[in-house]
Amino acid sequence: MSKAEIIEITNGFLVDEFEVDGDLITSEANLKDTLGLDSLDYVDLVVTIEANFGVKLGEADFVGVVSFQDFYDLIENKIKAKV
Repeated sequence: MSKAEIIEITNGFLVDEFEVDGDLITSEANLKDTLGLDSLDYVDLVVTIEANFGVKLGEADFVGVVSFQDFYDLIENKIKAKV
């Protein structure tokens, strides 16, 4: 799966399921500030990632994830590690 596909799928479910304004999602934007998710929303986010990409994320995986680019890289690295 290409990085572009990861970004497209991720942004799609963030807009559709988490009601994030697509215009606010940029590579440099702060993930936490832009999404405004509470702890329950993060659980939903992890479940959605698993459903879309077949990878599991834990709390420790989010350490150091600040921007959307970091988030895309995390997903991409998890997918590559699974193969």
